[in-house]
Amino acid sequence: MRSPFLQRLPDLPEVLPVFPLSGAVVLPGVQLPLNIFEPRYLSMVQAALASDHLIGMVQPRGQTSDESFAIHRVGCAGRITSYSETSDGRIILVLTGLCRFKVIEELPMQEGFRRVRPDWQAFALDLEDDEAHLAEREQFMGSLRAFCDQRSVEIPWDDISGLADADLVNLLCAHLPLDAEDKQALLETVPLGERATLMRGLMDMSAHASRLGTEHRH
Repeated sequence: MRSPFLQRLPDLPEVLPVFPLSGAVVLPGVQLPLNIFEPRYLSMVQAALASDHLIGMVQPRGQTSDESFAIHRVGCAGRITSYSETSDGRIILVLTGLCRFKVIEELPMQEGFRRVRPDWQAFALDLEDDEAHLAEREQFMGSLRAFCDQRSVEIPWDDISGLADADLVNLLCAHLPLDAEDKQALLETVPLGERATLMRGLMDMSAHASRLGTEHRH
């Protein structure tokens, strides 16, 4: 059931603060915990809380020593759905993924944090209840088990077995130990079926490479 606090497409902002963080992606319905301590990102969180509670997660394209490093042109906005302040000046929050966006342009910084003008339209389906189904869920789960066995990833199988297909794929996109560029490719893939096919291919390749590495060591 959709939370009444989550915005609809017409309510999404024309300006969005963004948090560039490699390997950290959020997708619709997925929760991402963040530990905020840098002054500029503390300012970003305070600004978001004072407006629409939205922060865009984007990945750097290859960080350099300056602050003007390029960012990927597709990210995902999350709503701050949990928030607490610590006695040592940090903010612990949970972002719940809402809708992906394309970066139309980057705007001047505000209090040290970056802002963009987002285009939401290409990902408008993120705001609908996704009823799409995986054609081969059983095979997908088999690839997931092989990947987790090879990479020693612990997963609460009973919990995820009851998830709807879209929730399952989005959760794994965000939380499996995949390369940052692979996560970006998944983030940019719109149809659920294509995202699941890409993810299954990535899991199979990773498990296969891990098996080969184990065989070569013996």
